Amino acid sequence: MLIKFSTKVDQSCEKVFAQFDEKLFLELSPPLLPVKLIRFDGCQKNDEVHIEMLFGQKWVSKIIANEHNAEQIYFVDEGIHLPFPLKSWKHFHRILSNKSQTIVIDEIYYQTNNLLIDCLVYPLFWVIFGYRKNIYKKKFAV
Repeated sequence: MLIKFSTKVDQSCEKVFAQFDEKLFLELSPPLLPVKLIRFDGCQKNDEVHIEMLFGQKWVSKIIANEHNAEQIYFVDEGIHLPFPLKSWKHFHRILSNKSQTIVIDEIYYQTNNLLIDCLVYPLFWVIFGYRKNIYKKKFAV
């Protein structure tokens, strides 16, 4: 399944990317889905993020790719230890330069063991990542 959100903000790519840190990660976590951050290495290849979720479920993601060029900055995290019911997870974080603005894109590919469950968890992920749009707009306002 794919979920994709784009948010236009008024800071440069470089300024936006510089704020993709542990503090922003915690700000992006919805209040109704509390997580405990165990480890946050950063957004470079081979960095890892470890969180503990409800009922002690663990989630570990590893940055498998990153690039910085004139048009965009991006990094990709892949789930290496996922909570039930997820089977796979890949999250592309793109920060695109667009004239006077920047576009922050969250593009998530996920899969469970069952297409019906994929469809049932879609609204939850849609709400979680939709929640980020307002945070990005406030955080990256001039």
